Amino acid sequence: MINGKIRVLVVDDSALMRTLIGDILKSDSRIEVAGTARDGREALDKIRTLRPDIVTMDVEMPVMDGLQALDEIMKTNPIPVIMVSSMTQEGAETTMKALSLGCVDFIGKPSGSISLDIKTVGHEIIDKVIAASTAKVRPRGFIFKSSGPRMIPPASFGSGKRREIVAIASSTGGPMALGELIPKLPANFPVPIVITQHMPKEFTPSFAKRLDSESKLEVVEGFSGLTLKPGRVVIAPGGSHLLVKRRNGQTICDLSDAPPVCSVKPAANVMFLSVADEYGGNVLSVILTGMGRDGTDGATTLKRLGAYVIAESQKTAVVYGMPKAAADAGIVDEVLPLNDIPDAMVRIVRGN
Repeated sequence: MINGKIRVLVVDDSALMRTLIGDILKSDSRIEVAGTARDGREALDKIRTLRPDIVTMDVEMPVMDGLQALDEIMKTNPIPVIMVSSMTQEGAETTMKALSLGCVDFIGKPSGSISLDIKTVGHEIIDKVIAASTAKVRPRGFIFKSSGPRMIPPASFGSGKRREIVAIASSTGGPMALGELIPKLPANFPVPIVITQHMPKEFTPSFAKRLDSESKLEVVEGFSGLTLKPGRVVIAPGGSHLLVKRRNGQTICDLSDAPPVCSVKPAANVMFLSVADEYGGNVLSVILTGMGRDGTDGATTLKRLGAYVIAESQKTAVVYGMPKAAADAGIVDEVLPLNDIPDAMVRIVRGN
């Protein structure tokens, strides 16, 4: 940062989009547009010369597209990149690829590659740029050495008991974190898993499909009436809160169109409270990387009932907002780097 401002490089092959996105960013006094680029190749050159803090990167561009440029940035000069793509199935699939390559977050263009209504998501663009300015971006393949859990008092009320369900909250940086966590779980994982990842409805189907293809467990987007069972991971659909209900000896998913909570929908708080209603304290709650404090209030209720709570460590969290809020609330039993969480989940749900 220079003069305390977040310096952003705006990359888009459309001069109009570069201007519109630039004007949105300039409207916030905390942000400065360091420069613009028309394609990925020019972006790489300007990153070296301008040294921006953040890059907003269009996907479809000539010479070098956004994915190619992102791949090169993550290999040679890792800095936070926010991808900008269309809100279509093809755009969603490309965004999932970008997340796997290391982009911090993404923004959906409301009406295609040239979105004259881009200002309708202006607040989202600004919020995501500000969140990304605190993000930790590391070279691909970087692995933290396990240093053991950091226990936070008070100790869990129900240590040693089996858990019947795992509930996970994640936001900024979450798709990449979940892409590392879920595929490491064994095929015989003994309880169902429900996940709230802050993501628009256009993107959650592709996210679930991609995660399913990489995992031993079945990963699906949630819908009303879907049965929860061991070996199944359910992703909350964008635009709806995910609930769980016990009916006729089965536990099923339900969806709620209630207003956003903590400014997000789906909200982890809503899912956690629903899980608390049905499972009491027989729950493992995991709070991963993300901006804000969604999940803390719901996890507090779970903790009072005897649930076990894990928060991702600041060492690995892309944005240490949600896990920090939970840790500061004194409800977390273990703070773990991401690479240690899968083994901990297996240990805890088995009552060890």
